[in-house]
Amino acid sequence: MNELFANIDWADIGTATLDTLSMLGGSLLFTLILGLPLGILLFLTGKKQLLAQPAVYGILSFVVNVLRSVPFVILLIIMIPFTVLLTGTSLGVAGAIPPLVVGATPFFARLVETALREVDRGIIEATQAMGATTTQIVTKALLPEAMPGILAAITVTAITLVSYAAMSGVIGGGGLGDLAIRFGYQRFQTDVMVVTVILLLILVQILQMVGDKLVQHFSRR
Repeated sequence: MNELFANIDWADIGTATLDTLSMLGGSLLFTLILGLPLGILLFLTGKKQLLAQPAVYGILSFVVNVLRSVPFVILLIIMIPFTVLLTGTSLGVAGAIPPLVVGATPFFARLVETALREVDRGIIEATQAMGATTTQIVTKALLPEAMPGILAAITVTAITLVSYAAMSGVIGGGGLGDLAIRFGYQRFQTDVMVVTVILLLILVQILQMVGDKLVQHFSRR
């Protein structure tokens, strides 16, 4: 067994796993903070919606589409000067979070917009008939009704961030991806590569199971 894992330093694996979880948690938090309002705004300013503004929607949609179309590896490199300005470094967990947030926020915003569009329009009209304001409609009707879809969007986004966090190892972003590239790929240590991939797969499975449970819980309400 020891021969199979001759190159494994379990302390490094543990540190890299914690770094990956830190990147995931930090980037997911900021993605939700930025992406949820952006998704709501995309929905509200869309055609025939409560705050229909074709010009505003067109601008927001264009920005979102541009950011979504840039491959994440290229985004990592493009954002290095901004990341250094913001965090003081482009390496490690701190250096990985800004590009992770920029890469995931437009993706999550689109998923939120889609989830809100699936809400029965009759619910919105009924809430309007009762004299509710736009804010009340969003908080009391739209978000509660769209909660299963939004939770599913969060799950998909979290899993996407795991793959993005692994890719950040290309520029020394830290975590399991960095370990896999530096040791598994560059030094041909296959056992390191296998262990890091297995840990990433386990993390994705856990996220998916938790997300599915939450979606089922809110769907029954």
